[in-house]
Amino acid sequence: MSKRIRLDASRLTNREEMSDYMKQVFDFPEYFGRNLDALKDCLEDVEEETDVVLDRECIRIMCETPYAYKVLLVLGRAAENNPNLHILFR
Repeated sequence: MSKRIRLDASRLTNREEMSDYMKQVFDFPEYFGRNLDALKDCLEDVEEETDVVLDRECIRIMCETPYAYKVLLVLGRAAENNPNLHILFR
């Protein structure tokens, strides 16, 4: 059974809140670097089968908010490089 994470895009609109939120929901290690490069690195290291669920509201916020849009791009790149990470649009 895959781990399922429903992202709250309202928590991805700036670097500080994104870092705290993603560290919590993905259970990143203490050394998580609190930036987009570190996010990509940690997402690519996810070893457990993980489904990241993006609903319509989440996608809307991510597309309308510049920083959240960058997070969306990082998620996509990490999913391309990590077969354990899946992005589901609902």
